[in-house]
Amino acid sequence: MEEFINNDNEDVGLNTPSSVYQEILDSEDNDAPIINIKQKTFKIKANEQFDYMSNVSATDIQDGNLTNFITTNIDEIDFTKQGIKKLEYTVSDKSGNTTTEMVFITVVKDDTNLIKIGQFSFLIIFLLVLIFLIKYLKSIRLEKRFSKYTINSSKNKSISLFDSLYNQYNDFIDKMTKFLSKSKFLKDRAKKYNKYVESFGLDSNIKFISRKIVVGFIFLLVAIIVKLSGSQIMQPYEMIIPFVLGFYTLDIIYICKYSLYRKKIENDMVEAITVMNNAFKSGMSIIQAVDLVSVELNGPIAKEFCKIKQELLFGLDVEISFKRFSNRINTNESIYLATSLSVLNKSGGNIIKVFSSIEENLLNRKKLQNEFKSLTSSSKFIMYVLIFVPIAFVLFISILNNEYFKPLYTTPIGIIMLLLMILIYVSYIITVKHFLKVRM
Repeated sequence: MEEFINNDNEDVGLNTPSSVYQEILDSEDNDAPIINIKQKTFKIKANEQFDYMSNVSATDIQDGNLTNFITTNIDEIDFTKQGIKKLEYTVSDKSGNTTTEMVFITVVKDDTNLIKIGQFSFLIIFLLVLIFLIKYLKSIRLEKRFSKYTINSSKNKSISLFDSLYNQYNDFIDKMTKFLSKSKFLKDRAKKYNKYVESFGLDSNIKFISRKIVVGFIFLLVAIIVKLSGSQIMQPYEMIIPFVLGFYTLDIIYICKYSLYRKKIENDMVEAITVMNNAFKSGMSIIQAVDLVSVELNGPIAKEFCKIKQELLFGLDVEISFKRFSNRINTNESIYLATSLSVLNKSGGNIIKVFSSIEENLLNRKKLQNEFKSLTSSSKFIMYVLIFVPIAFVLFISILNNEYFKPLYTTPIGIIMLLLMILIYVSYIITVKHFLKVRM
């Protein structure tokens, strides 16, 4: 009888189903799952969206990954009110072992709108002050122009606040210029600004660099104030961008100003040659013809011919004066005029026929340029559209969602992709300009 019972038990053990073994294993699982939380304290603004599962995972020795089975009390927490909130993460395995972890979230007041209003107000005040300073500088120029026709009172020696600030600014610029002028490197670098000094009556090229440095520090100060208004501290590497932007602002302004200045002279050059040719036909000398241009015409061309007249009156040769003029302006018309006068001065000839030929050639050249502009206008318009559409698209997406492009400059792979996109965009611009260029 015992043998039968034993044999029956052995048969039961051999034929026990797998579910029974699983129940035995489950009954032996006393290890609770583990909840891994990378960060247990957070600071968010009221009503700010919070991804509470981004840095959380759960694992169990028997059941493996249990991240999808984590439950929280997120629905019971009011993130619209300030204070410290306790967010609980709970997970259980199949054996019923439960683990609970807590994360502390500090909810602070949302000052985003106030910060934006403050930044916008500061920007408006800064622009108003800048406009006022520009108007004040214009009034100073007008005062200098009319000062020789007026008599100042001998009793009133006081000056206004802005006059005092302007004088202190000029004194500071003078001291900085005196210090920077000791550097041979800066003297060599400043030579490229001679064209601005000669064309726009600036004091000196070193002083131009001094003003660039001051503008750079002004941009940096504005950036620091805007950053502080957002309750943030500007890092040292963040200071480079506003300073460099301010440092090269004057370069951008004077490059555009000088380009317009040259175009104006280039457009008026034919008229100046016509006036000189008529003067030579009337029997006038070169100095008289140059003086006639400076009197009859307006704008930059009159200013440049006035400089030529002064140089001729001080004893400079005609060839040298017009060569200096062509070096200042550096246009094809000015070079052509200087070269023609140089050849005429050395070899002699009929100046009336030479200037008639110059006038005819410049007129034909101007007609050809106008035809070229009409032929290339449509292709240039297409080129500008193709260049600025991606920029407009990026700005439009940034306005709709300012977090959309954030991974491009906050992650290493994003920075690599951003640099690659900039490289592709530059190559795209070069390719478009190459294919849309009209060859004549």
